[in-house]
Amino acid sequence: MSSTKTNEQGSNSPPRRRLSREDRHRQLLDVAWRVVREEGTDALTLGWLAERANVTKPVVYDHFGTRNGLLAVLYREYDARQTALMDAALQASEPNLASRAGVIASSYVDCVLLQGREIPGVTAALAGSPELEKIKRDYQAAFIEKCRVALSPFAGGRAVASAGLWAMLGAAEALSNAAATGEITAAQAQDELFETIIAMVGRSAR
Repeated sequence: MSSTKTNEQGSNSPPRRRLSREDRHRQLLDVAWRVVREEGTDALTLGWLAERANVTKPVVYDHFGTRNGLLAVLYREYDARQTALMDAALQASEPNLASRAGVIASSYVDCVLLQGREIPGVTAALAGSPELEKIKRDYQAAFIEKCRVALSPFAGGRAVASAGLWAMLGAAEALSNAAATGEITAAQAQDELFETIIAMVGRSAR
């Protein structure tokens, strides 16, 4: 009887779609983001992703290898989106401190909010292994260097100090995550980050 029930359940399951590897990869990432958003990062295992995406486990393992591999791809995708938004905004900005600081503040907060509540969980999970922590630190270093280049022309002929840039990044992460969880508004996060950037550049110019 249990066998009959299983067969009936299987016959009622939606058929698996044949997708190109690229389309399947995109589908799996979309489902992974949805799992993180709806259930939290701890729920995101390769087995559960396969079930949610209605594919076999070997398909998911073929795309990501390990759970850490999946988390790394999610973070890289988030970072690429953040970088593209910030680069476009910086290119369109006025060549003055207020404009550049406003772009950095709004781009960072907007990108986190665009990804919703998912990215704080993924970012936290990156600290769970040396491999993932290195990926995060590499992208953080690239972001800081981008900010240094954008802001140094307004630091009185000096380079913006590394300590200040790391402090700015910590504030950006904390404020964006607070906005993502509804503890503060997006406008409050952007305004506070803007003031933090202005003050940091002002200290470098002294």
